[in-house]
Amino acid sequence: MERNEADVTTAIAPQPAALTAGDRCDRCGARAYLRVELTSGGELLFCAHHAREHGDKLRSIASHVHDETHKLEPTPAGVRDSND
Repeated sequence: MERNEADVTTAIAPQPAALTAGDRCDRCGARAYLRVELTSGGELLFCAHHAREHGDKLRSIASHVHDETHKLEPTPAGVRDSND
């Protein structure tokens, strides 16, 4: 008896490559922690600061957002930013 079944694959969609120290923010050049793939094509990279500043707008024009801001550690109390 011949079976007529479709081939099924269990392949998983590819995951975006992790951001590295070489990936830099398109706004200021700091290390990027957010990759935004645009619905119009292309991608933008942002540091955590600019990701927070522009996050809502970026998500509205993105086809995919790869967020690695969870990799940042909180600044200890009493430590000031060098930009202050």
